[in-house]
Amino acid sequence: MDKKKYESMLILIVPAVVKLITENYSWDEITASNRFYESKVFECLEREETKLWHLSPLTLFNMFDEEQKTGSFVFPEEV
Repeated sequence: MDKKKYESMLILIVPAVVKLITENYSWDEITASNRFYESKVFECLEREETKLWHLSPLTLFNMFDEEQKTGSFVFPEEV
């Protein structure tokens, strides 16, 4: 996938994940965005070759949640 298409995918996925974070954590949108951008999940999502962009925002949120609670996360089998 070319870089522009990939960046467009991220523009659609990230707000949906941030919304789920604000719904499940007592963080405002800015804090939720910052925390997500600083996460290992986002670091992996940024790399197109990980194929995390294939996952739903809910699955990405669950990975983020796992990282917040345990310090790490597991890649789902479907990746």
